[in-house]
Amino acid sequence: MPRYKLTIEYDGAPYQGWQWQDHGPSVQGAIEAAGAKLNSAPVTVYGSGRTDSGVHALAQIAHMDLDKDIRSDKVRDALNFHLGEHPISILDAERVESEWHARFDAIERRYLYRIVDRRPRLALDRGRVWRIPVRLDVDAMNDAAQVLIGKHDFSTFRDTQCQAKSPIKTLDEITVLRAAHEIHCHFRARSFLHKQVRSLVGSLVEVGLDKWDAEDMQAALDARDRCECGPVAPPDGLYLTQVIY
Repeated sequence: MPRYKLTIEYDGAPYQGWQWQDHGPSVQGAIEAAGAKLNSAPVTVYGSGRTDSGVHALAQIAHMDLDKDIRSDKVRDALNFHLGEHPISILDAERVESEWHARFDAIERRYLYRIVDRRPRLALDRGRVWRIPVRLDVDAMNDAAQVLIGKHDFSTFRDTQCQAKSPIKTLDEITVLRAAHEIHCHFRARSFLHKQVRSLVGSLVEVGLDKWDAEDMQAALDARDRCECGPVAPPDGLYLTQVIY
C-alpha cells in the first residue's frame, strides 16, 4: 500500500486537539474522514505528535496509507477538497517508503509561542496569540529560560494527565525575543511532555512581570513538583512549526 507523508497547517481553535476524540472534533479525525473518500476502506492518519486542544500548527507532519497509487499532488488536492470548510490545509503530500513513520522517525520538534504585551485588546489575532496587558521584560525571560536548557526532570512543568513514561526530557534550545510588536518564545527538542511548553511559557511570563527571576525558575525546576509551576499559558499562542527527520 502506498504511504504518503503529509505536511499540515491548521487552526486548532475548533478542535479538541490533534488526536481523535469521542467527545469532540479532532484534526486527525477530520483528515481521516477526508482520506476515507480516497480509499475503499477507512484510513488511519499517524501524526508526528499530539497537539493539545486549541493549539495550532504551521507544519504538522503525518502519514497515511492508501490502497491505490495516486499521484502525490492529487492526494494533496483531494484531501483539501474533502476537508471542506475545516480550517485545515494539506500543504504537501509526498510518497515515502512503507517503513517510514511520522512519529517514530522524527528527531526534533520545534514550537513557537506568540505573546503580545499591550494594553489594547486584540482585533485581528484573537485566539492566535496570548495578550498580556503590561510590557514584559524579555531579556529577563530569555535569561531565565537558559536554566531550563539540557536534560532535566521536568515534573514541575508536566501536566498531571501526562502519559509519558518519564518526566525526563532534554531541551536543546529556548529563545525569547522581541519580533516587531510581538514576543516570540522558540522551543526545540526531540520531544516534549504534555503541556510542557505552555507550562514553561506561563512561568517565563512570571519572570517578565518581575514576579519571578532566574533563581525562582531554577527552584521550580529543582522542586519536581507540579504545584511549583507558574500559571499555564493558554493554547492560543502555541504553534508546532517544524518537525525534523
